[in-house]
Amino acid sequence: MLSVSIVVPIFDERCNIRPLYEELHASLSALGRECEMIFVDDGSVDDSDLELIRLADADKRVKVIQFRRNYGQSAAMQAGIQAAVNDVVVTLDGDLQNDPADIGLLLEKIDEGYDLVHGWRKERKDAFWNRRLPSQVANRIISRATRFPVHDLGCTLKAIRREIAQELELCGEMHRFIPILANWRGAKCVEVVTNHRARQFGKTKYGLDRTFRVLFDLATVLYMLNFLASPMKFFGTLGLGCTAVSIFSGSATIAMRLFGDADMTGNPLLLLTTFSAMLAVQFISLGLIGEVCSRIYFGTQGNQHFAVRETWNLSETGDNATSVSDQAWSVFPEESLVSTSHRAA
Repeated sequence: MLSVSIVVPIFDERCNIRPLYEELHASLSALGRECEMIFVDDGSVDDSDLELIRLADADKRVKVIQFRRNYGQSAAMQAGIQAAVNDVVVTLDGDLQNDPADIGLLLEKIDEGYDLVHGWRKERKDAFWNRRLPSQVANRIISRATRFPVHDLGCTLKAIRREIAQELELCGEMHRFIPILANWRGAKCVEVVTNHRARQFGKTKYGLDRTFRVLFDLATVLYMLNFLASPMKFFGTLGLGCTAVSIFSGSATIAMRLFGDADMTGNPLLLLTTFSAMLAVQFISLGLIGEVCSRIYFGTQGNQHFAVRETWNLSETGDNATSVSDQAWSVFPEESLVSTSHRAA
């Protein structure tokens, strides 16, 4: 049975911490799995850290990470995921709106062979105009732009296999795009309907300004999905387009001068030719710089632009040829001798 690490980002949720812990304790006890709870205090100023320390002193399964200041939910989730040691990482909000009773449902899907299970707050208990409506619009735009079928990217309740979760880099505010980033890495994803509850204590940390940040993050995600490993494909295409415009407008300018006796210096097409040529040089230069940066990113940090699901017969030391050869001689000694005799003949 797979073990579970619960990751909960906390920011000014002092009144919710104790009830959340009690619900998590009850749900995890019913599951009968090995577990740990990792609370990440994202620079709270309401004494949430003191409440977390009390829990950690009373229960050794509770682990606490305290930030020096507020870095955002993505950073808190990244820290918790990197600290997790169990097979499956489950993330959920610290405001009691995600129901810990749904953790078992997510783990059942993981046991079926999925790599990531993300929740869908189908009956969401939030205000319509400033929470649900912007979220629905953003989810529809993101789903169409990324061609990833999803109803609710904003739901923090997720279950992810640890090896996949720790491959993700949640810079900025990329925690919303975890299913898309995981799918890009080849993870098998599924969405399930989960229970959503109204907030009882504290106040929400989100507003309408979040919609615009999501759109900016979407542009970043689209670039990462399509051009992270080969940025020249993006900038080079733009450069070739500008080159074509420059050639066309330059040819038109010369033709107008030769056959129509038009003034070249006052012709706006001459300015378009010069401007397009400058843009073409800049885009191609950006592509070359991006290619160099991409190789530095993948090379110096040990990152890969591919993901391996599973391997067989690979030794830990990397001496794979010797291991495979030894196995072949021990399992198929007669065939190996026959092959050797044929080569000798």
